Amino acid sequence: MPEETAGFEEKPEVPNGATPDDAAEPKTADSSSEEAAAPAGDSGAQSAQPSDRADRDDRDAALLAQLDQARTALAERTGDLQRLQAEYQNYRRRVERDRVAVKEIAVANLLTELLPTLDDIGRARDHGELVGGFKSVAESLETAAAKMGLQQFGKEGEPFDPTIHEALMHSYAPDVTETTCVAILQPGYRIGERTIRPARVAVAEPQPGAAPKSSGSDSAVAEGDTPSDKDADAADQG
Repeated sequence: MPEETAGFEEKPEVPNGATPDDAAEPKTADSSSEEAAAPAGDSGAQSAQPSDRADRDDRDAALLAQLDQARTALAERTGDLQRLQAEYQNYRRRVERDRVAVKEIAVANLLTELLPTLDDIGRARDHGELVGGFKSVAESLETAAAKMGLQQFGKEGEPFDPTIHEALMHSYAPDVTETTCVAILQPGYRIGERTIRPARVAVAEPQPGAAPKSSGSDSAVAEGDTPSDKDADAADQG
């Protein structure tokens, strides 16, 4: 084995053109470069903060604008929906009203065709001819018509109403104080509030120039005469 030479120490290899001092202090340059780089980085971060804040403000403004647009669109759609719902409700009411009207018209047309038959039944009853099987059929027909809403009206002695009465005969009577139905020639019929045929009647009016029944006594009282005064006058004349 080769012997080590005493008194000699191994020295680090030094690159060509470099001094031993350079080789002994390699870290000094690195630390100085890091120290030099650090201030540059801090200044870059400080310069970047205003631009980041501006970007955030722009993004917030864009989000607020989108939110306003969404709210506006929602309000418009809500208004459209409310108008559509109101139109649908009105349509349902019209359909229901038309359905009821069509039904009433159909029933009224049917019952109008049956009125002559009902008149014949009424005349037969007045003459005592409504007997036997004919009576049962007639009563069944009248019951069915009543179930469909047919109502008969018109009575003797009631005041004349031109909206529901049709006067076929006219006369004067001393015992009436207003135009009165004195005879029902044909009864009237209605369905609910709808008149499908007016009652055909004979009417009587008060006698022209006839004073009311209570007018004589009223005039006597107005003149100051009393029954006792009249008796006294009659006794004097006797």
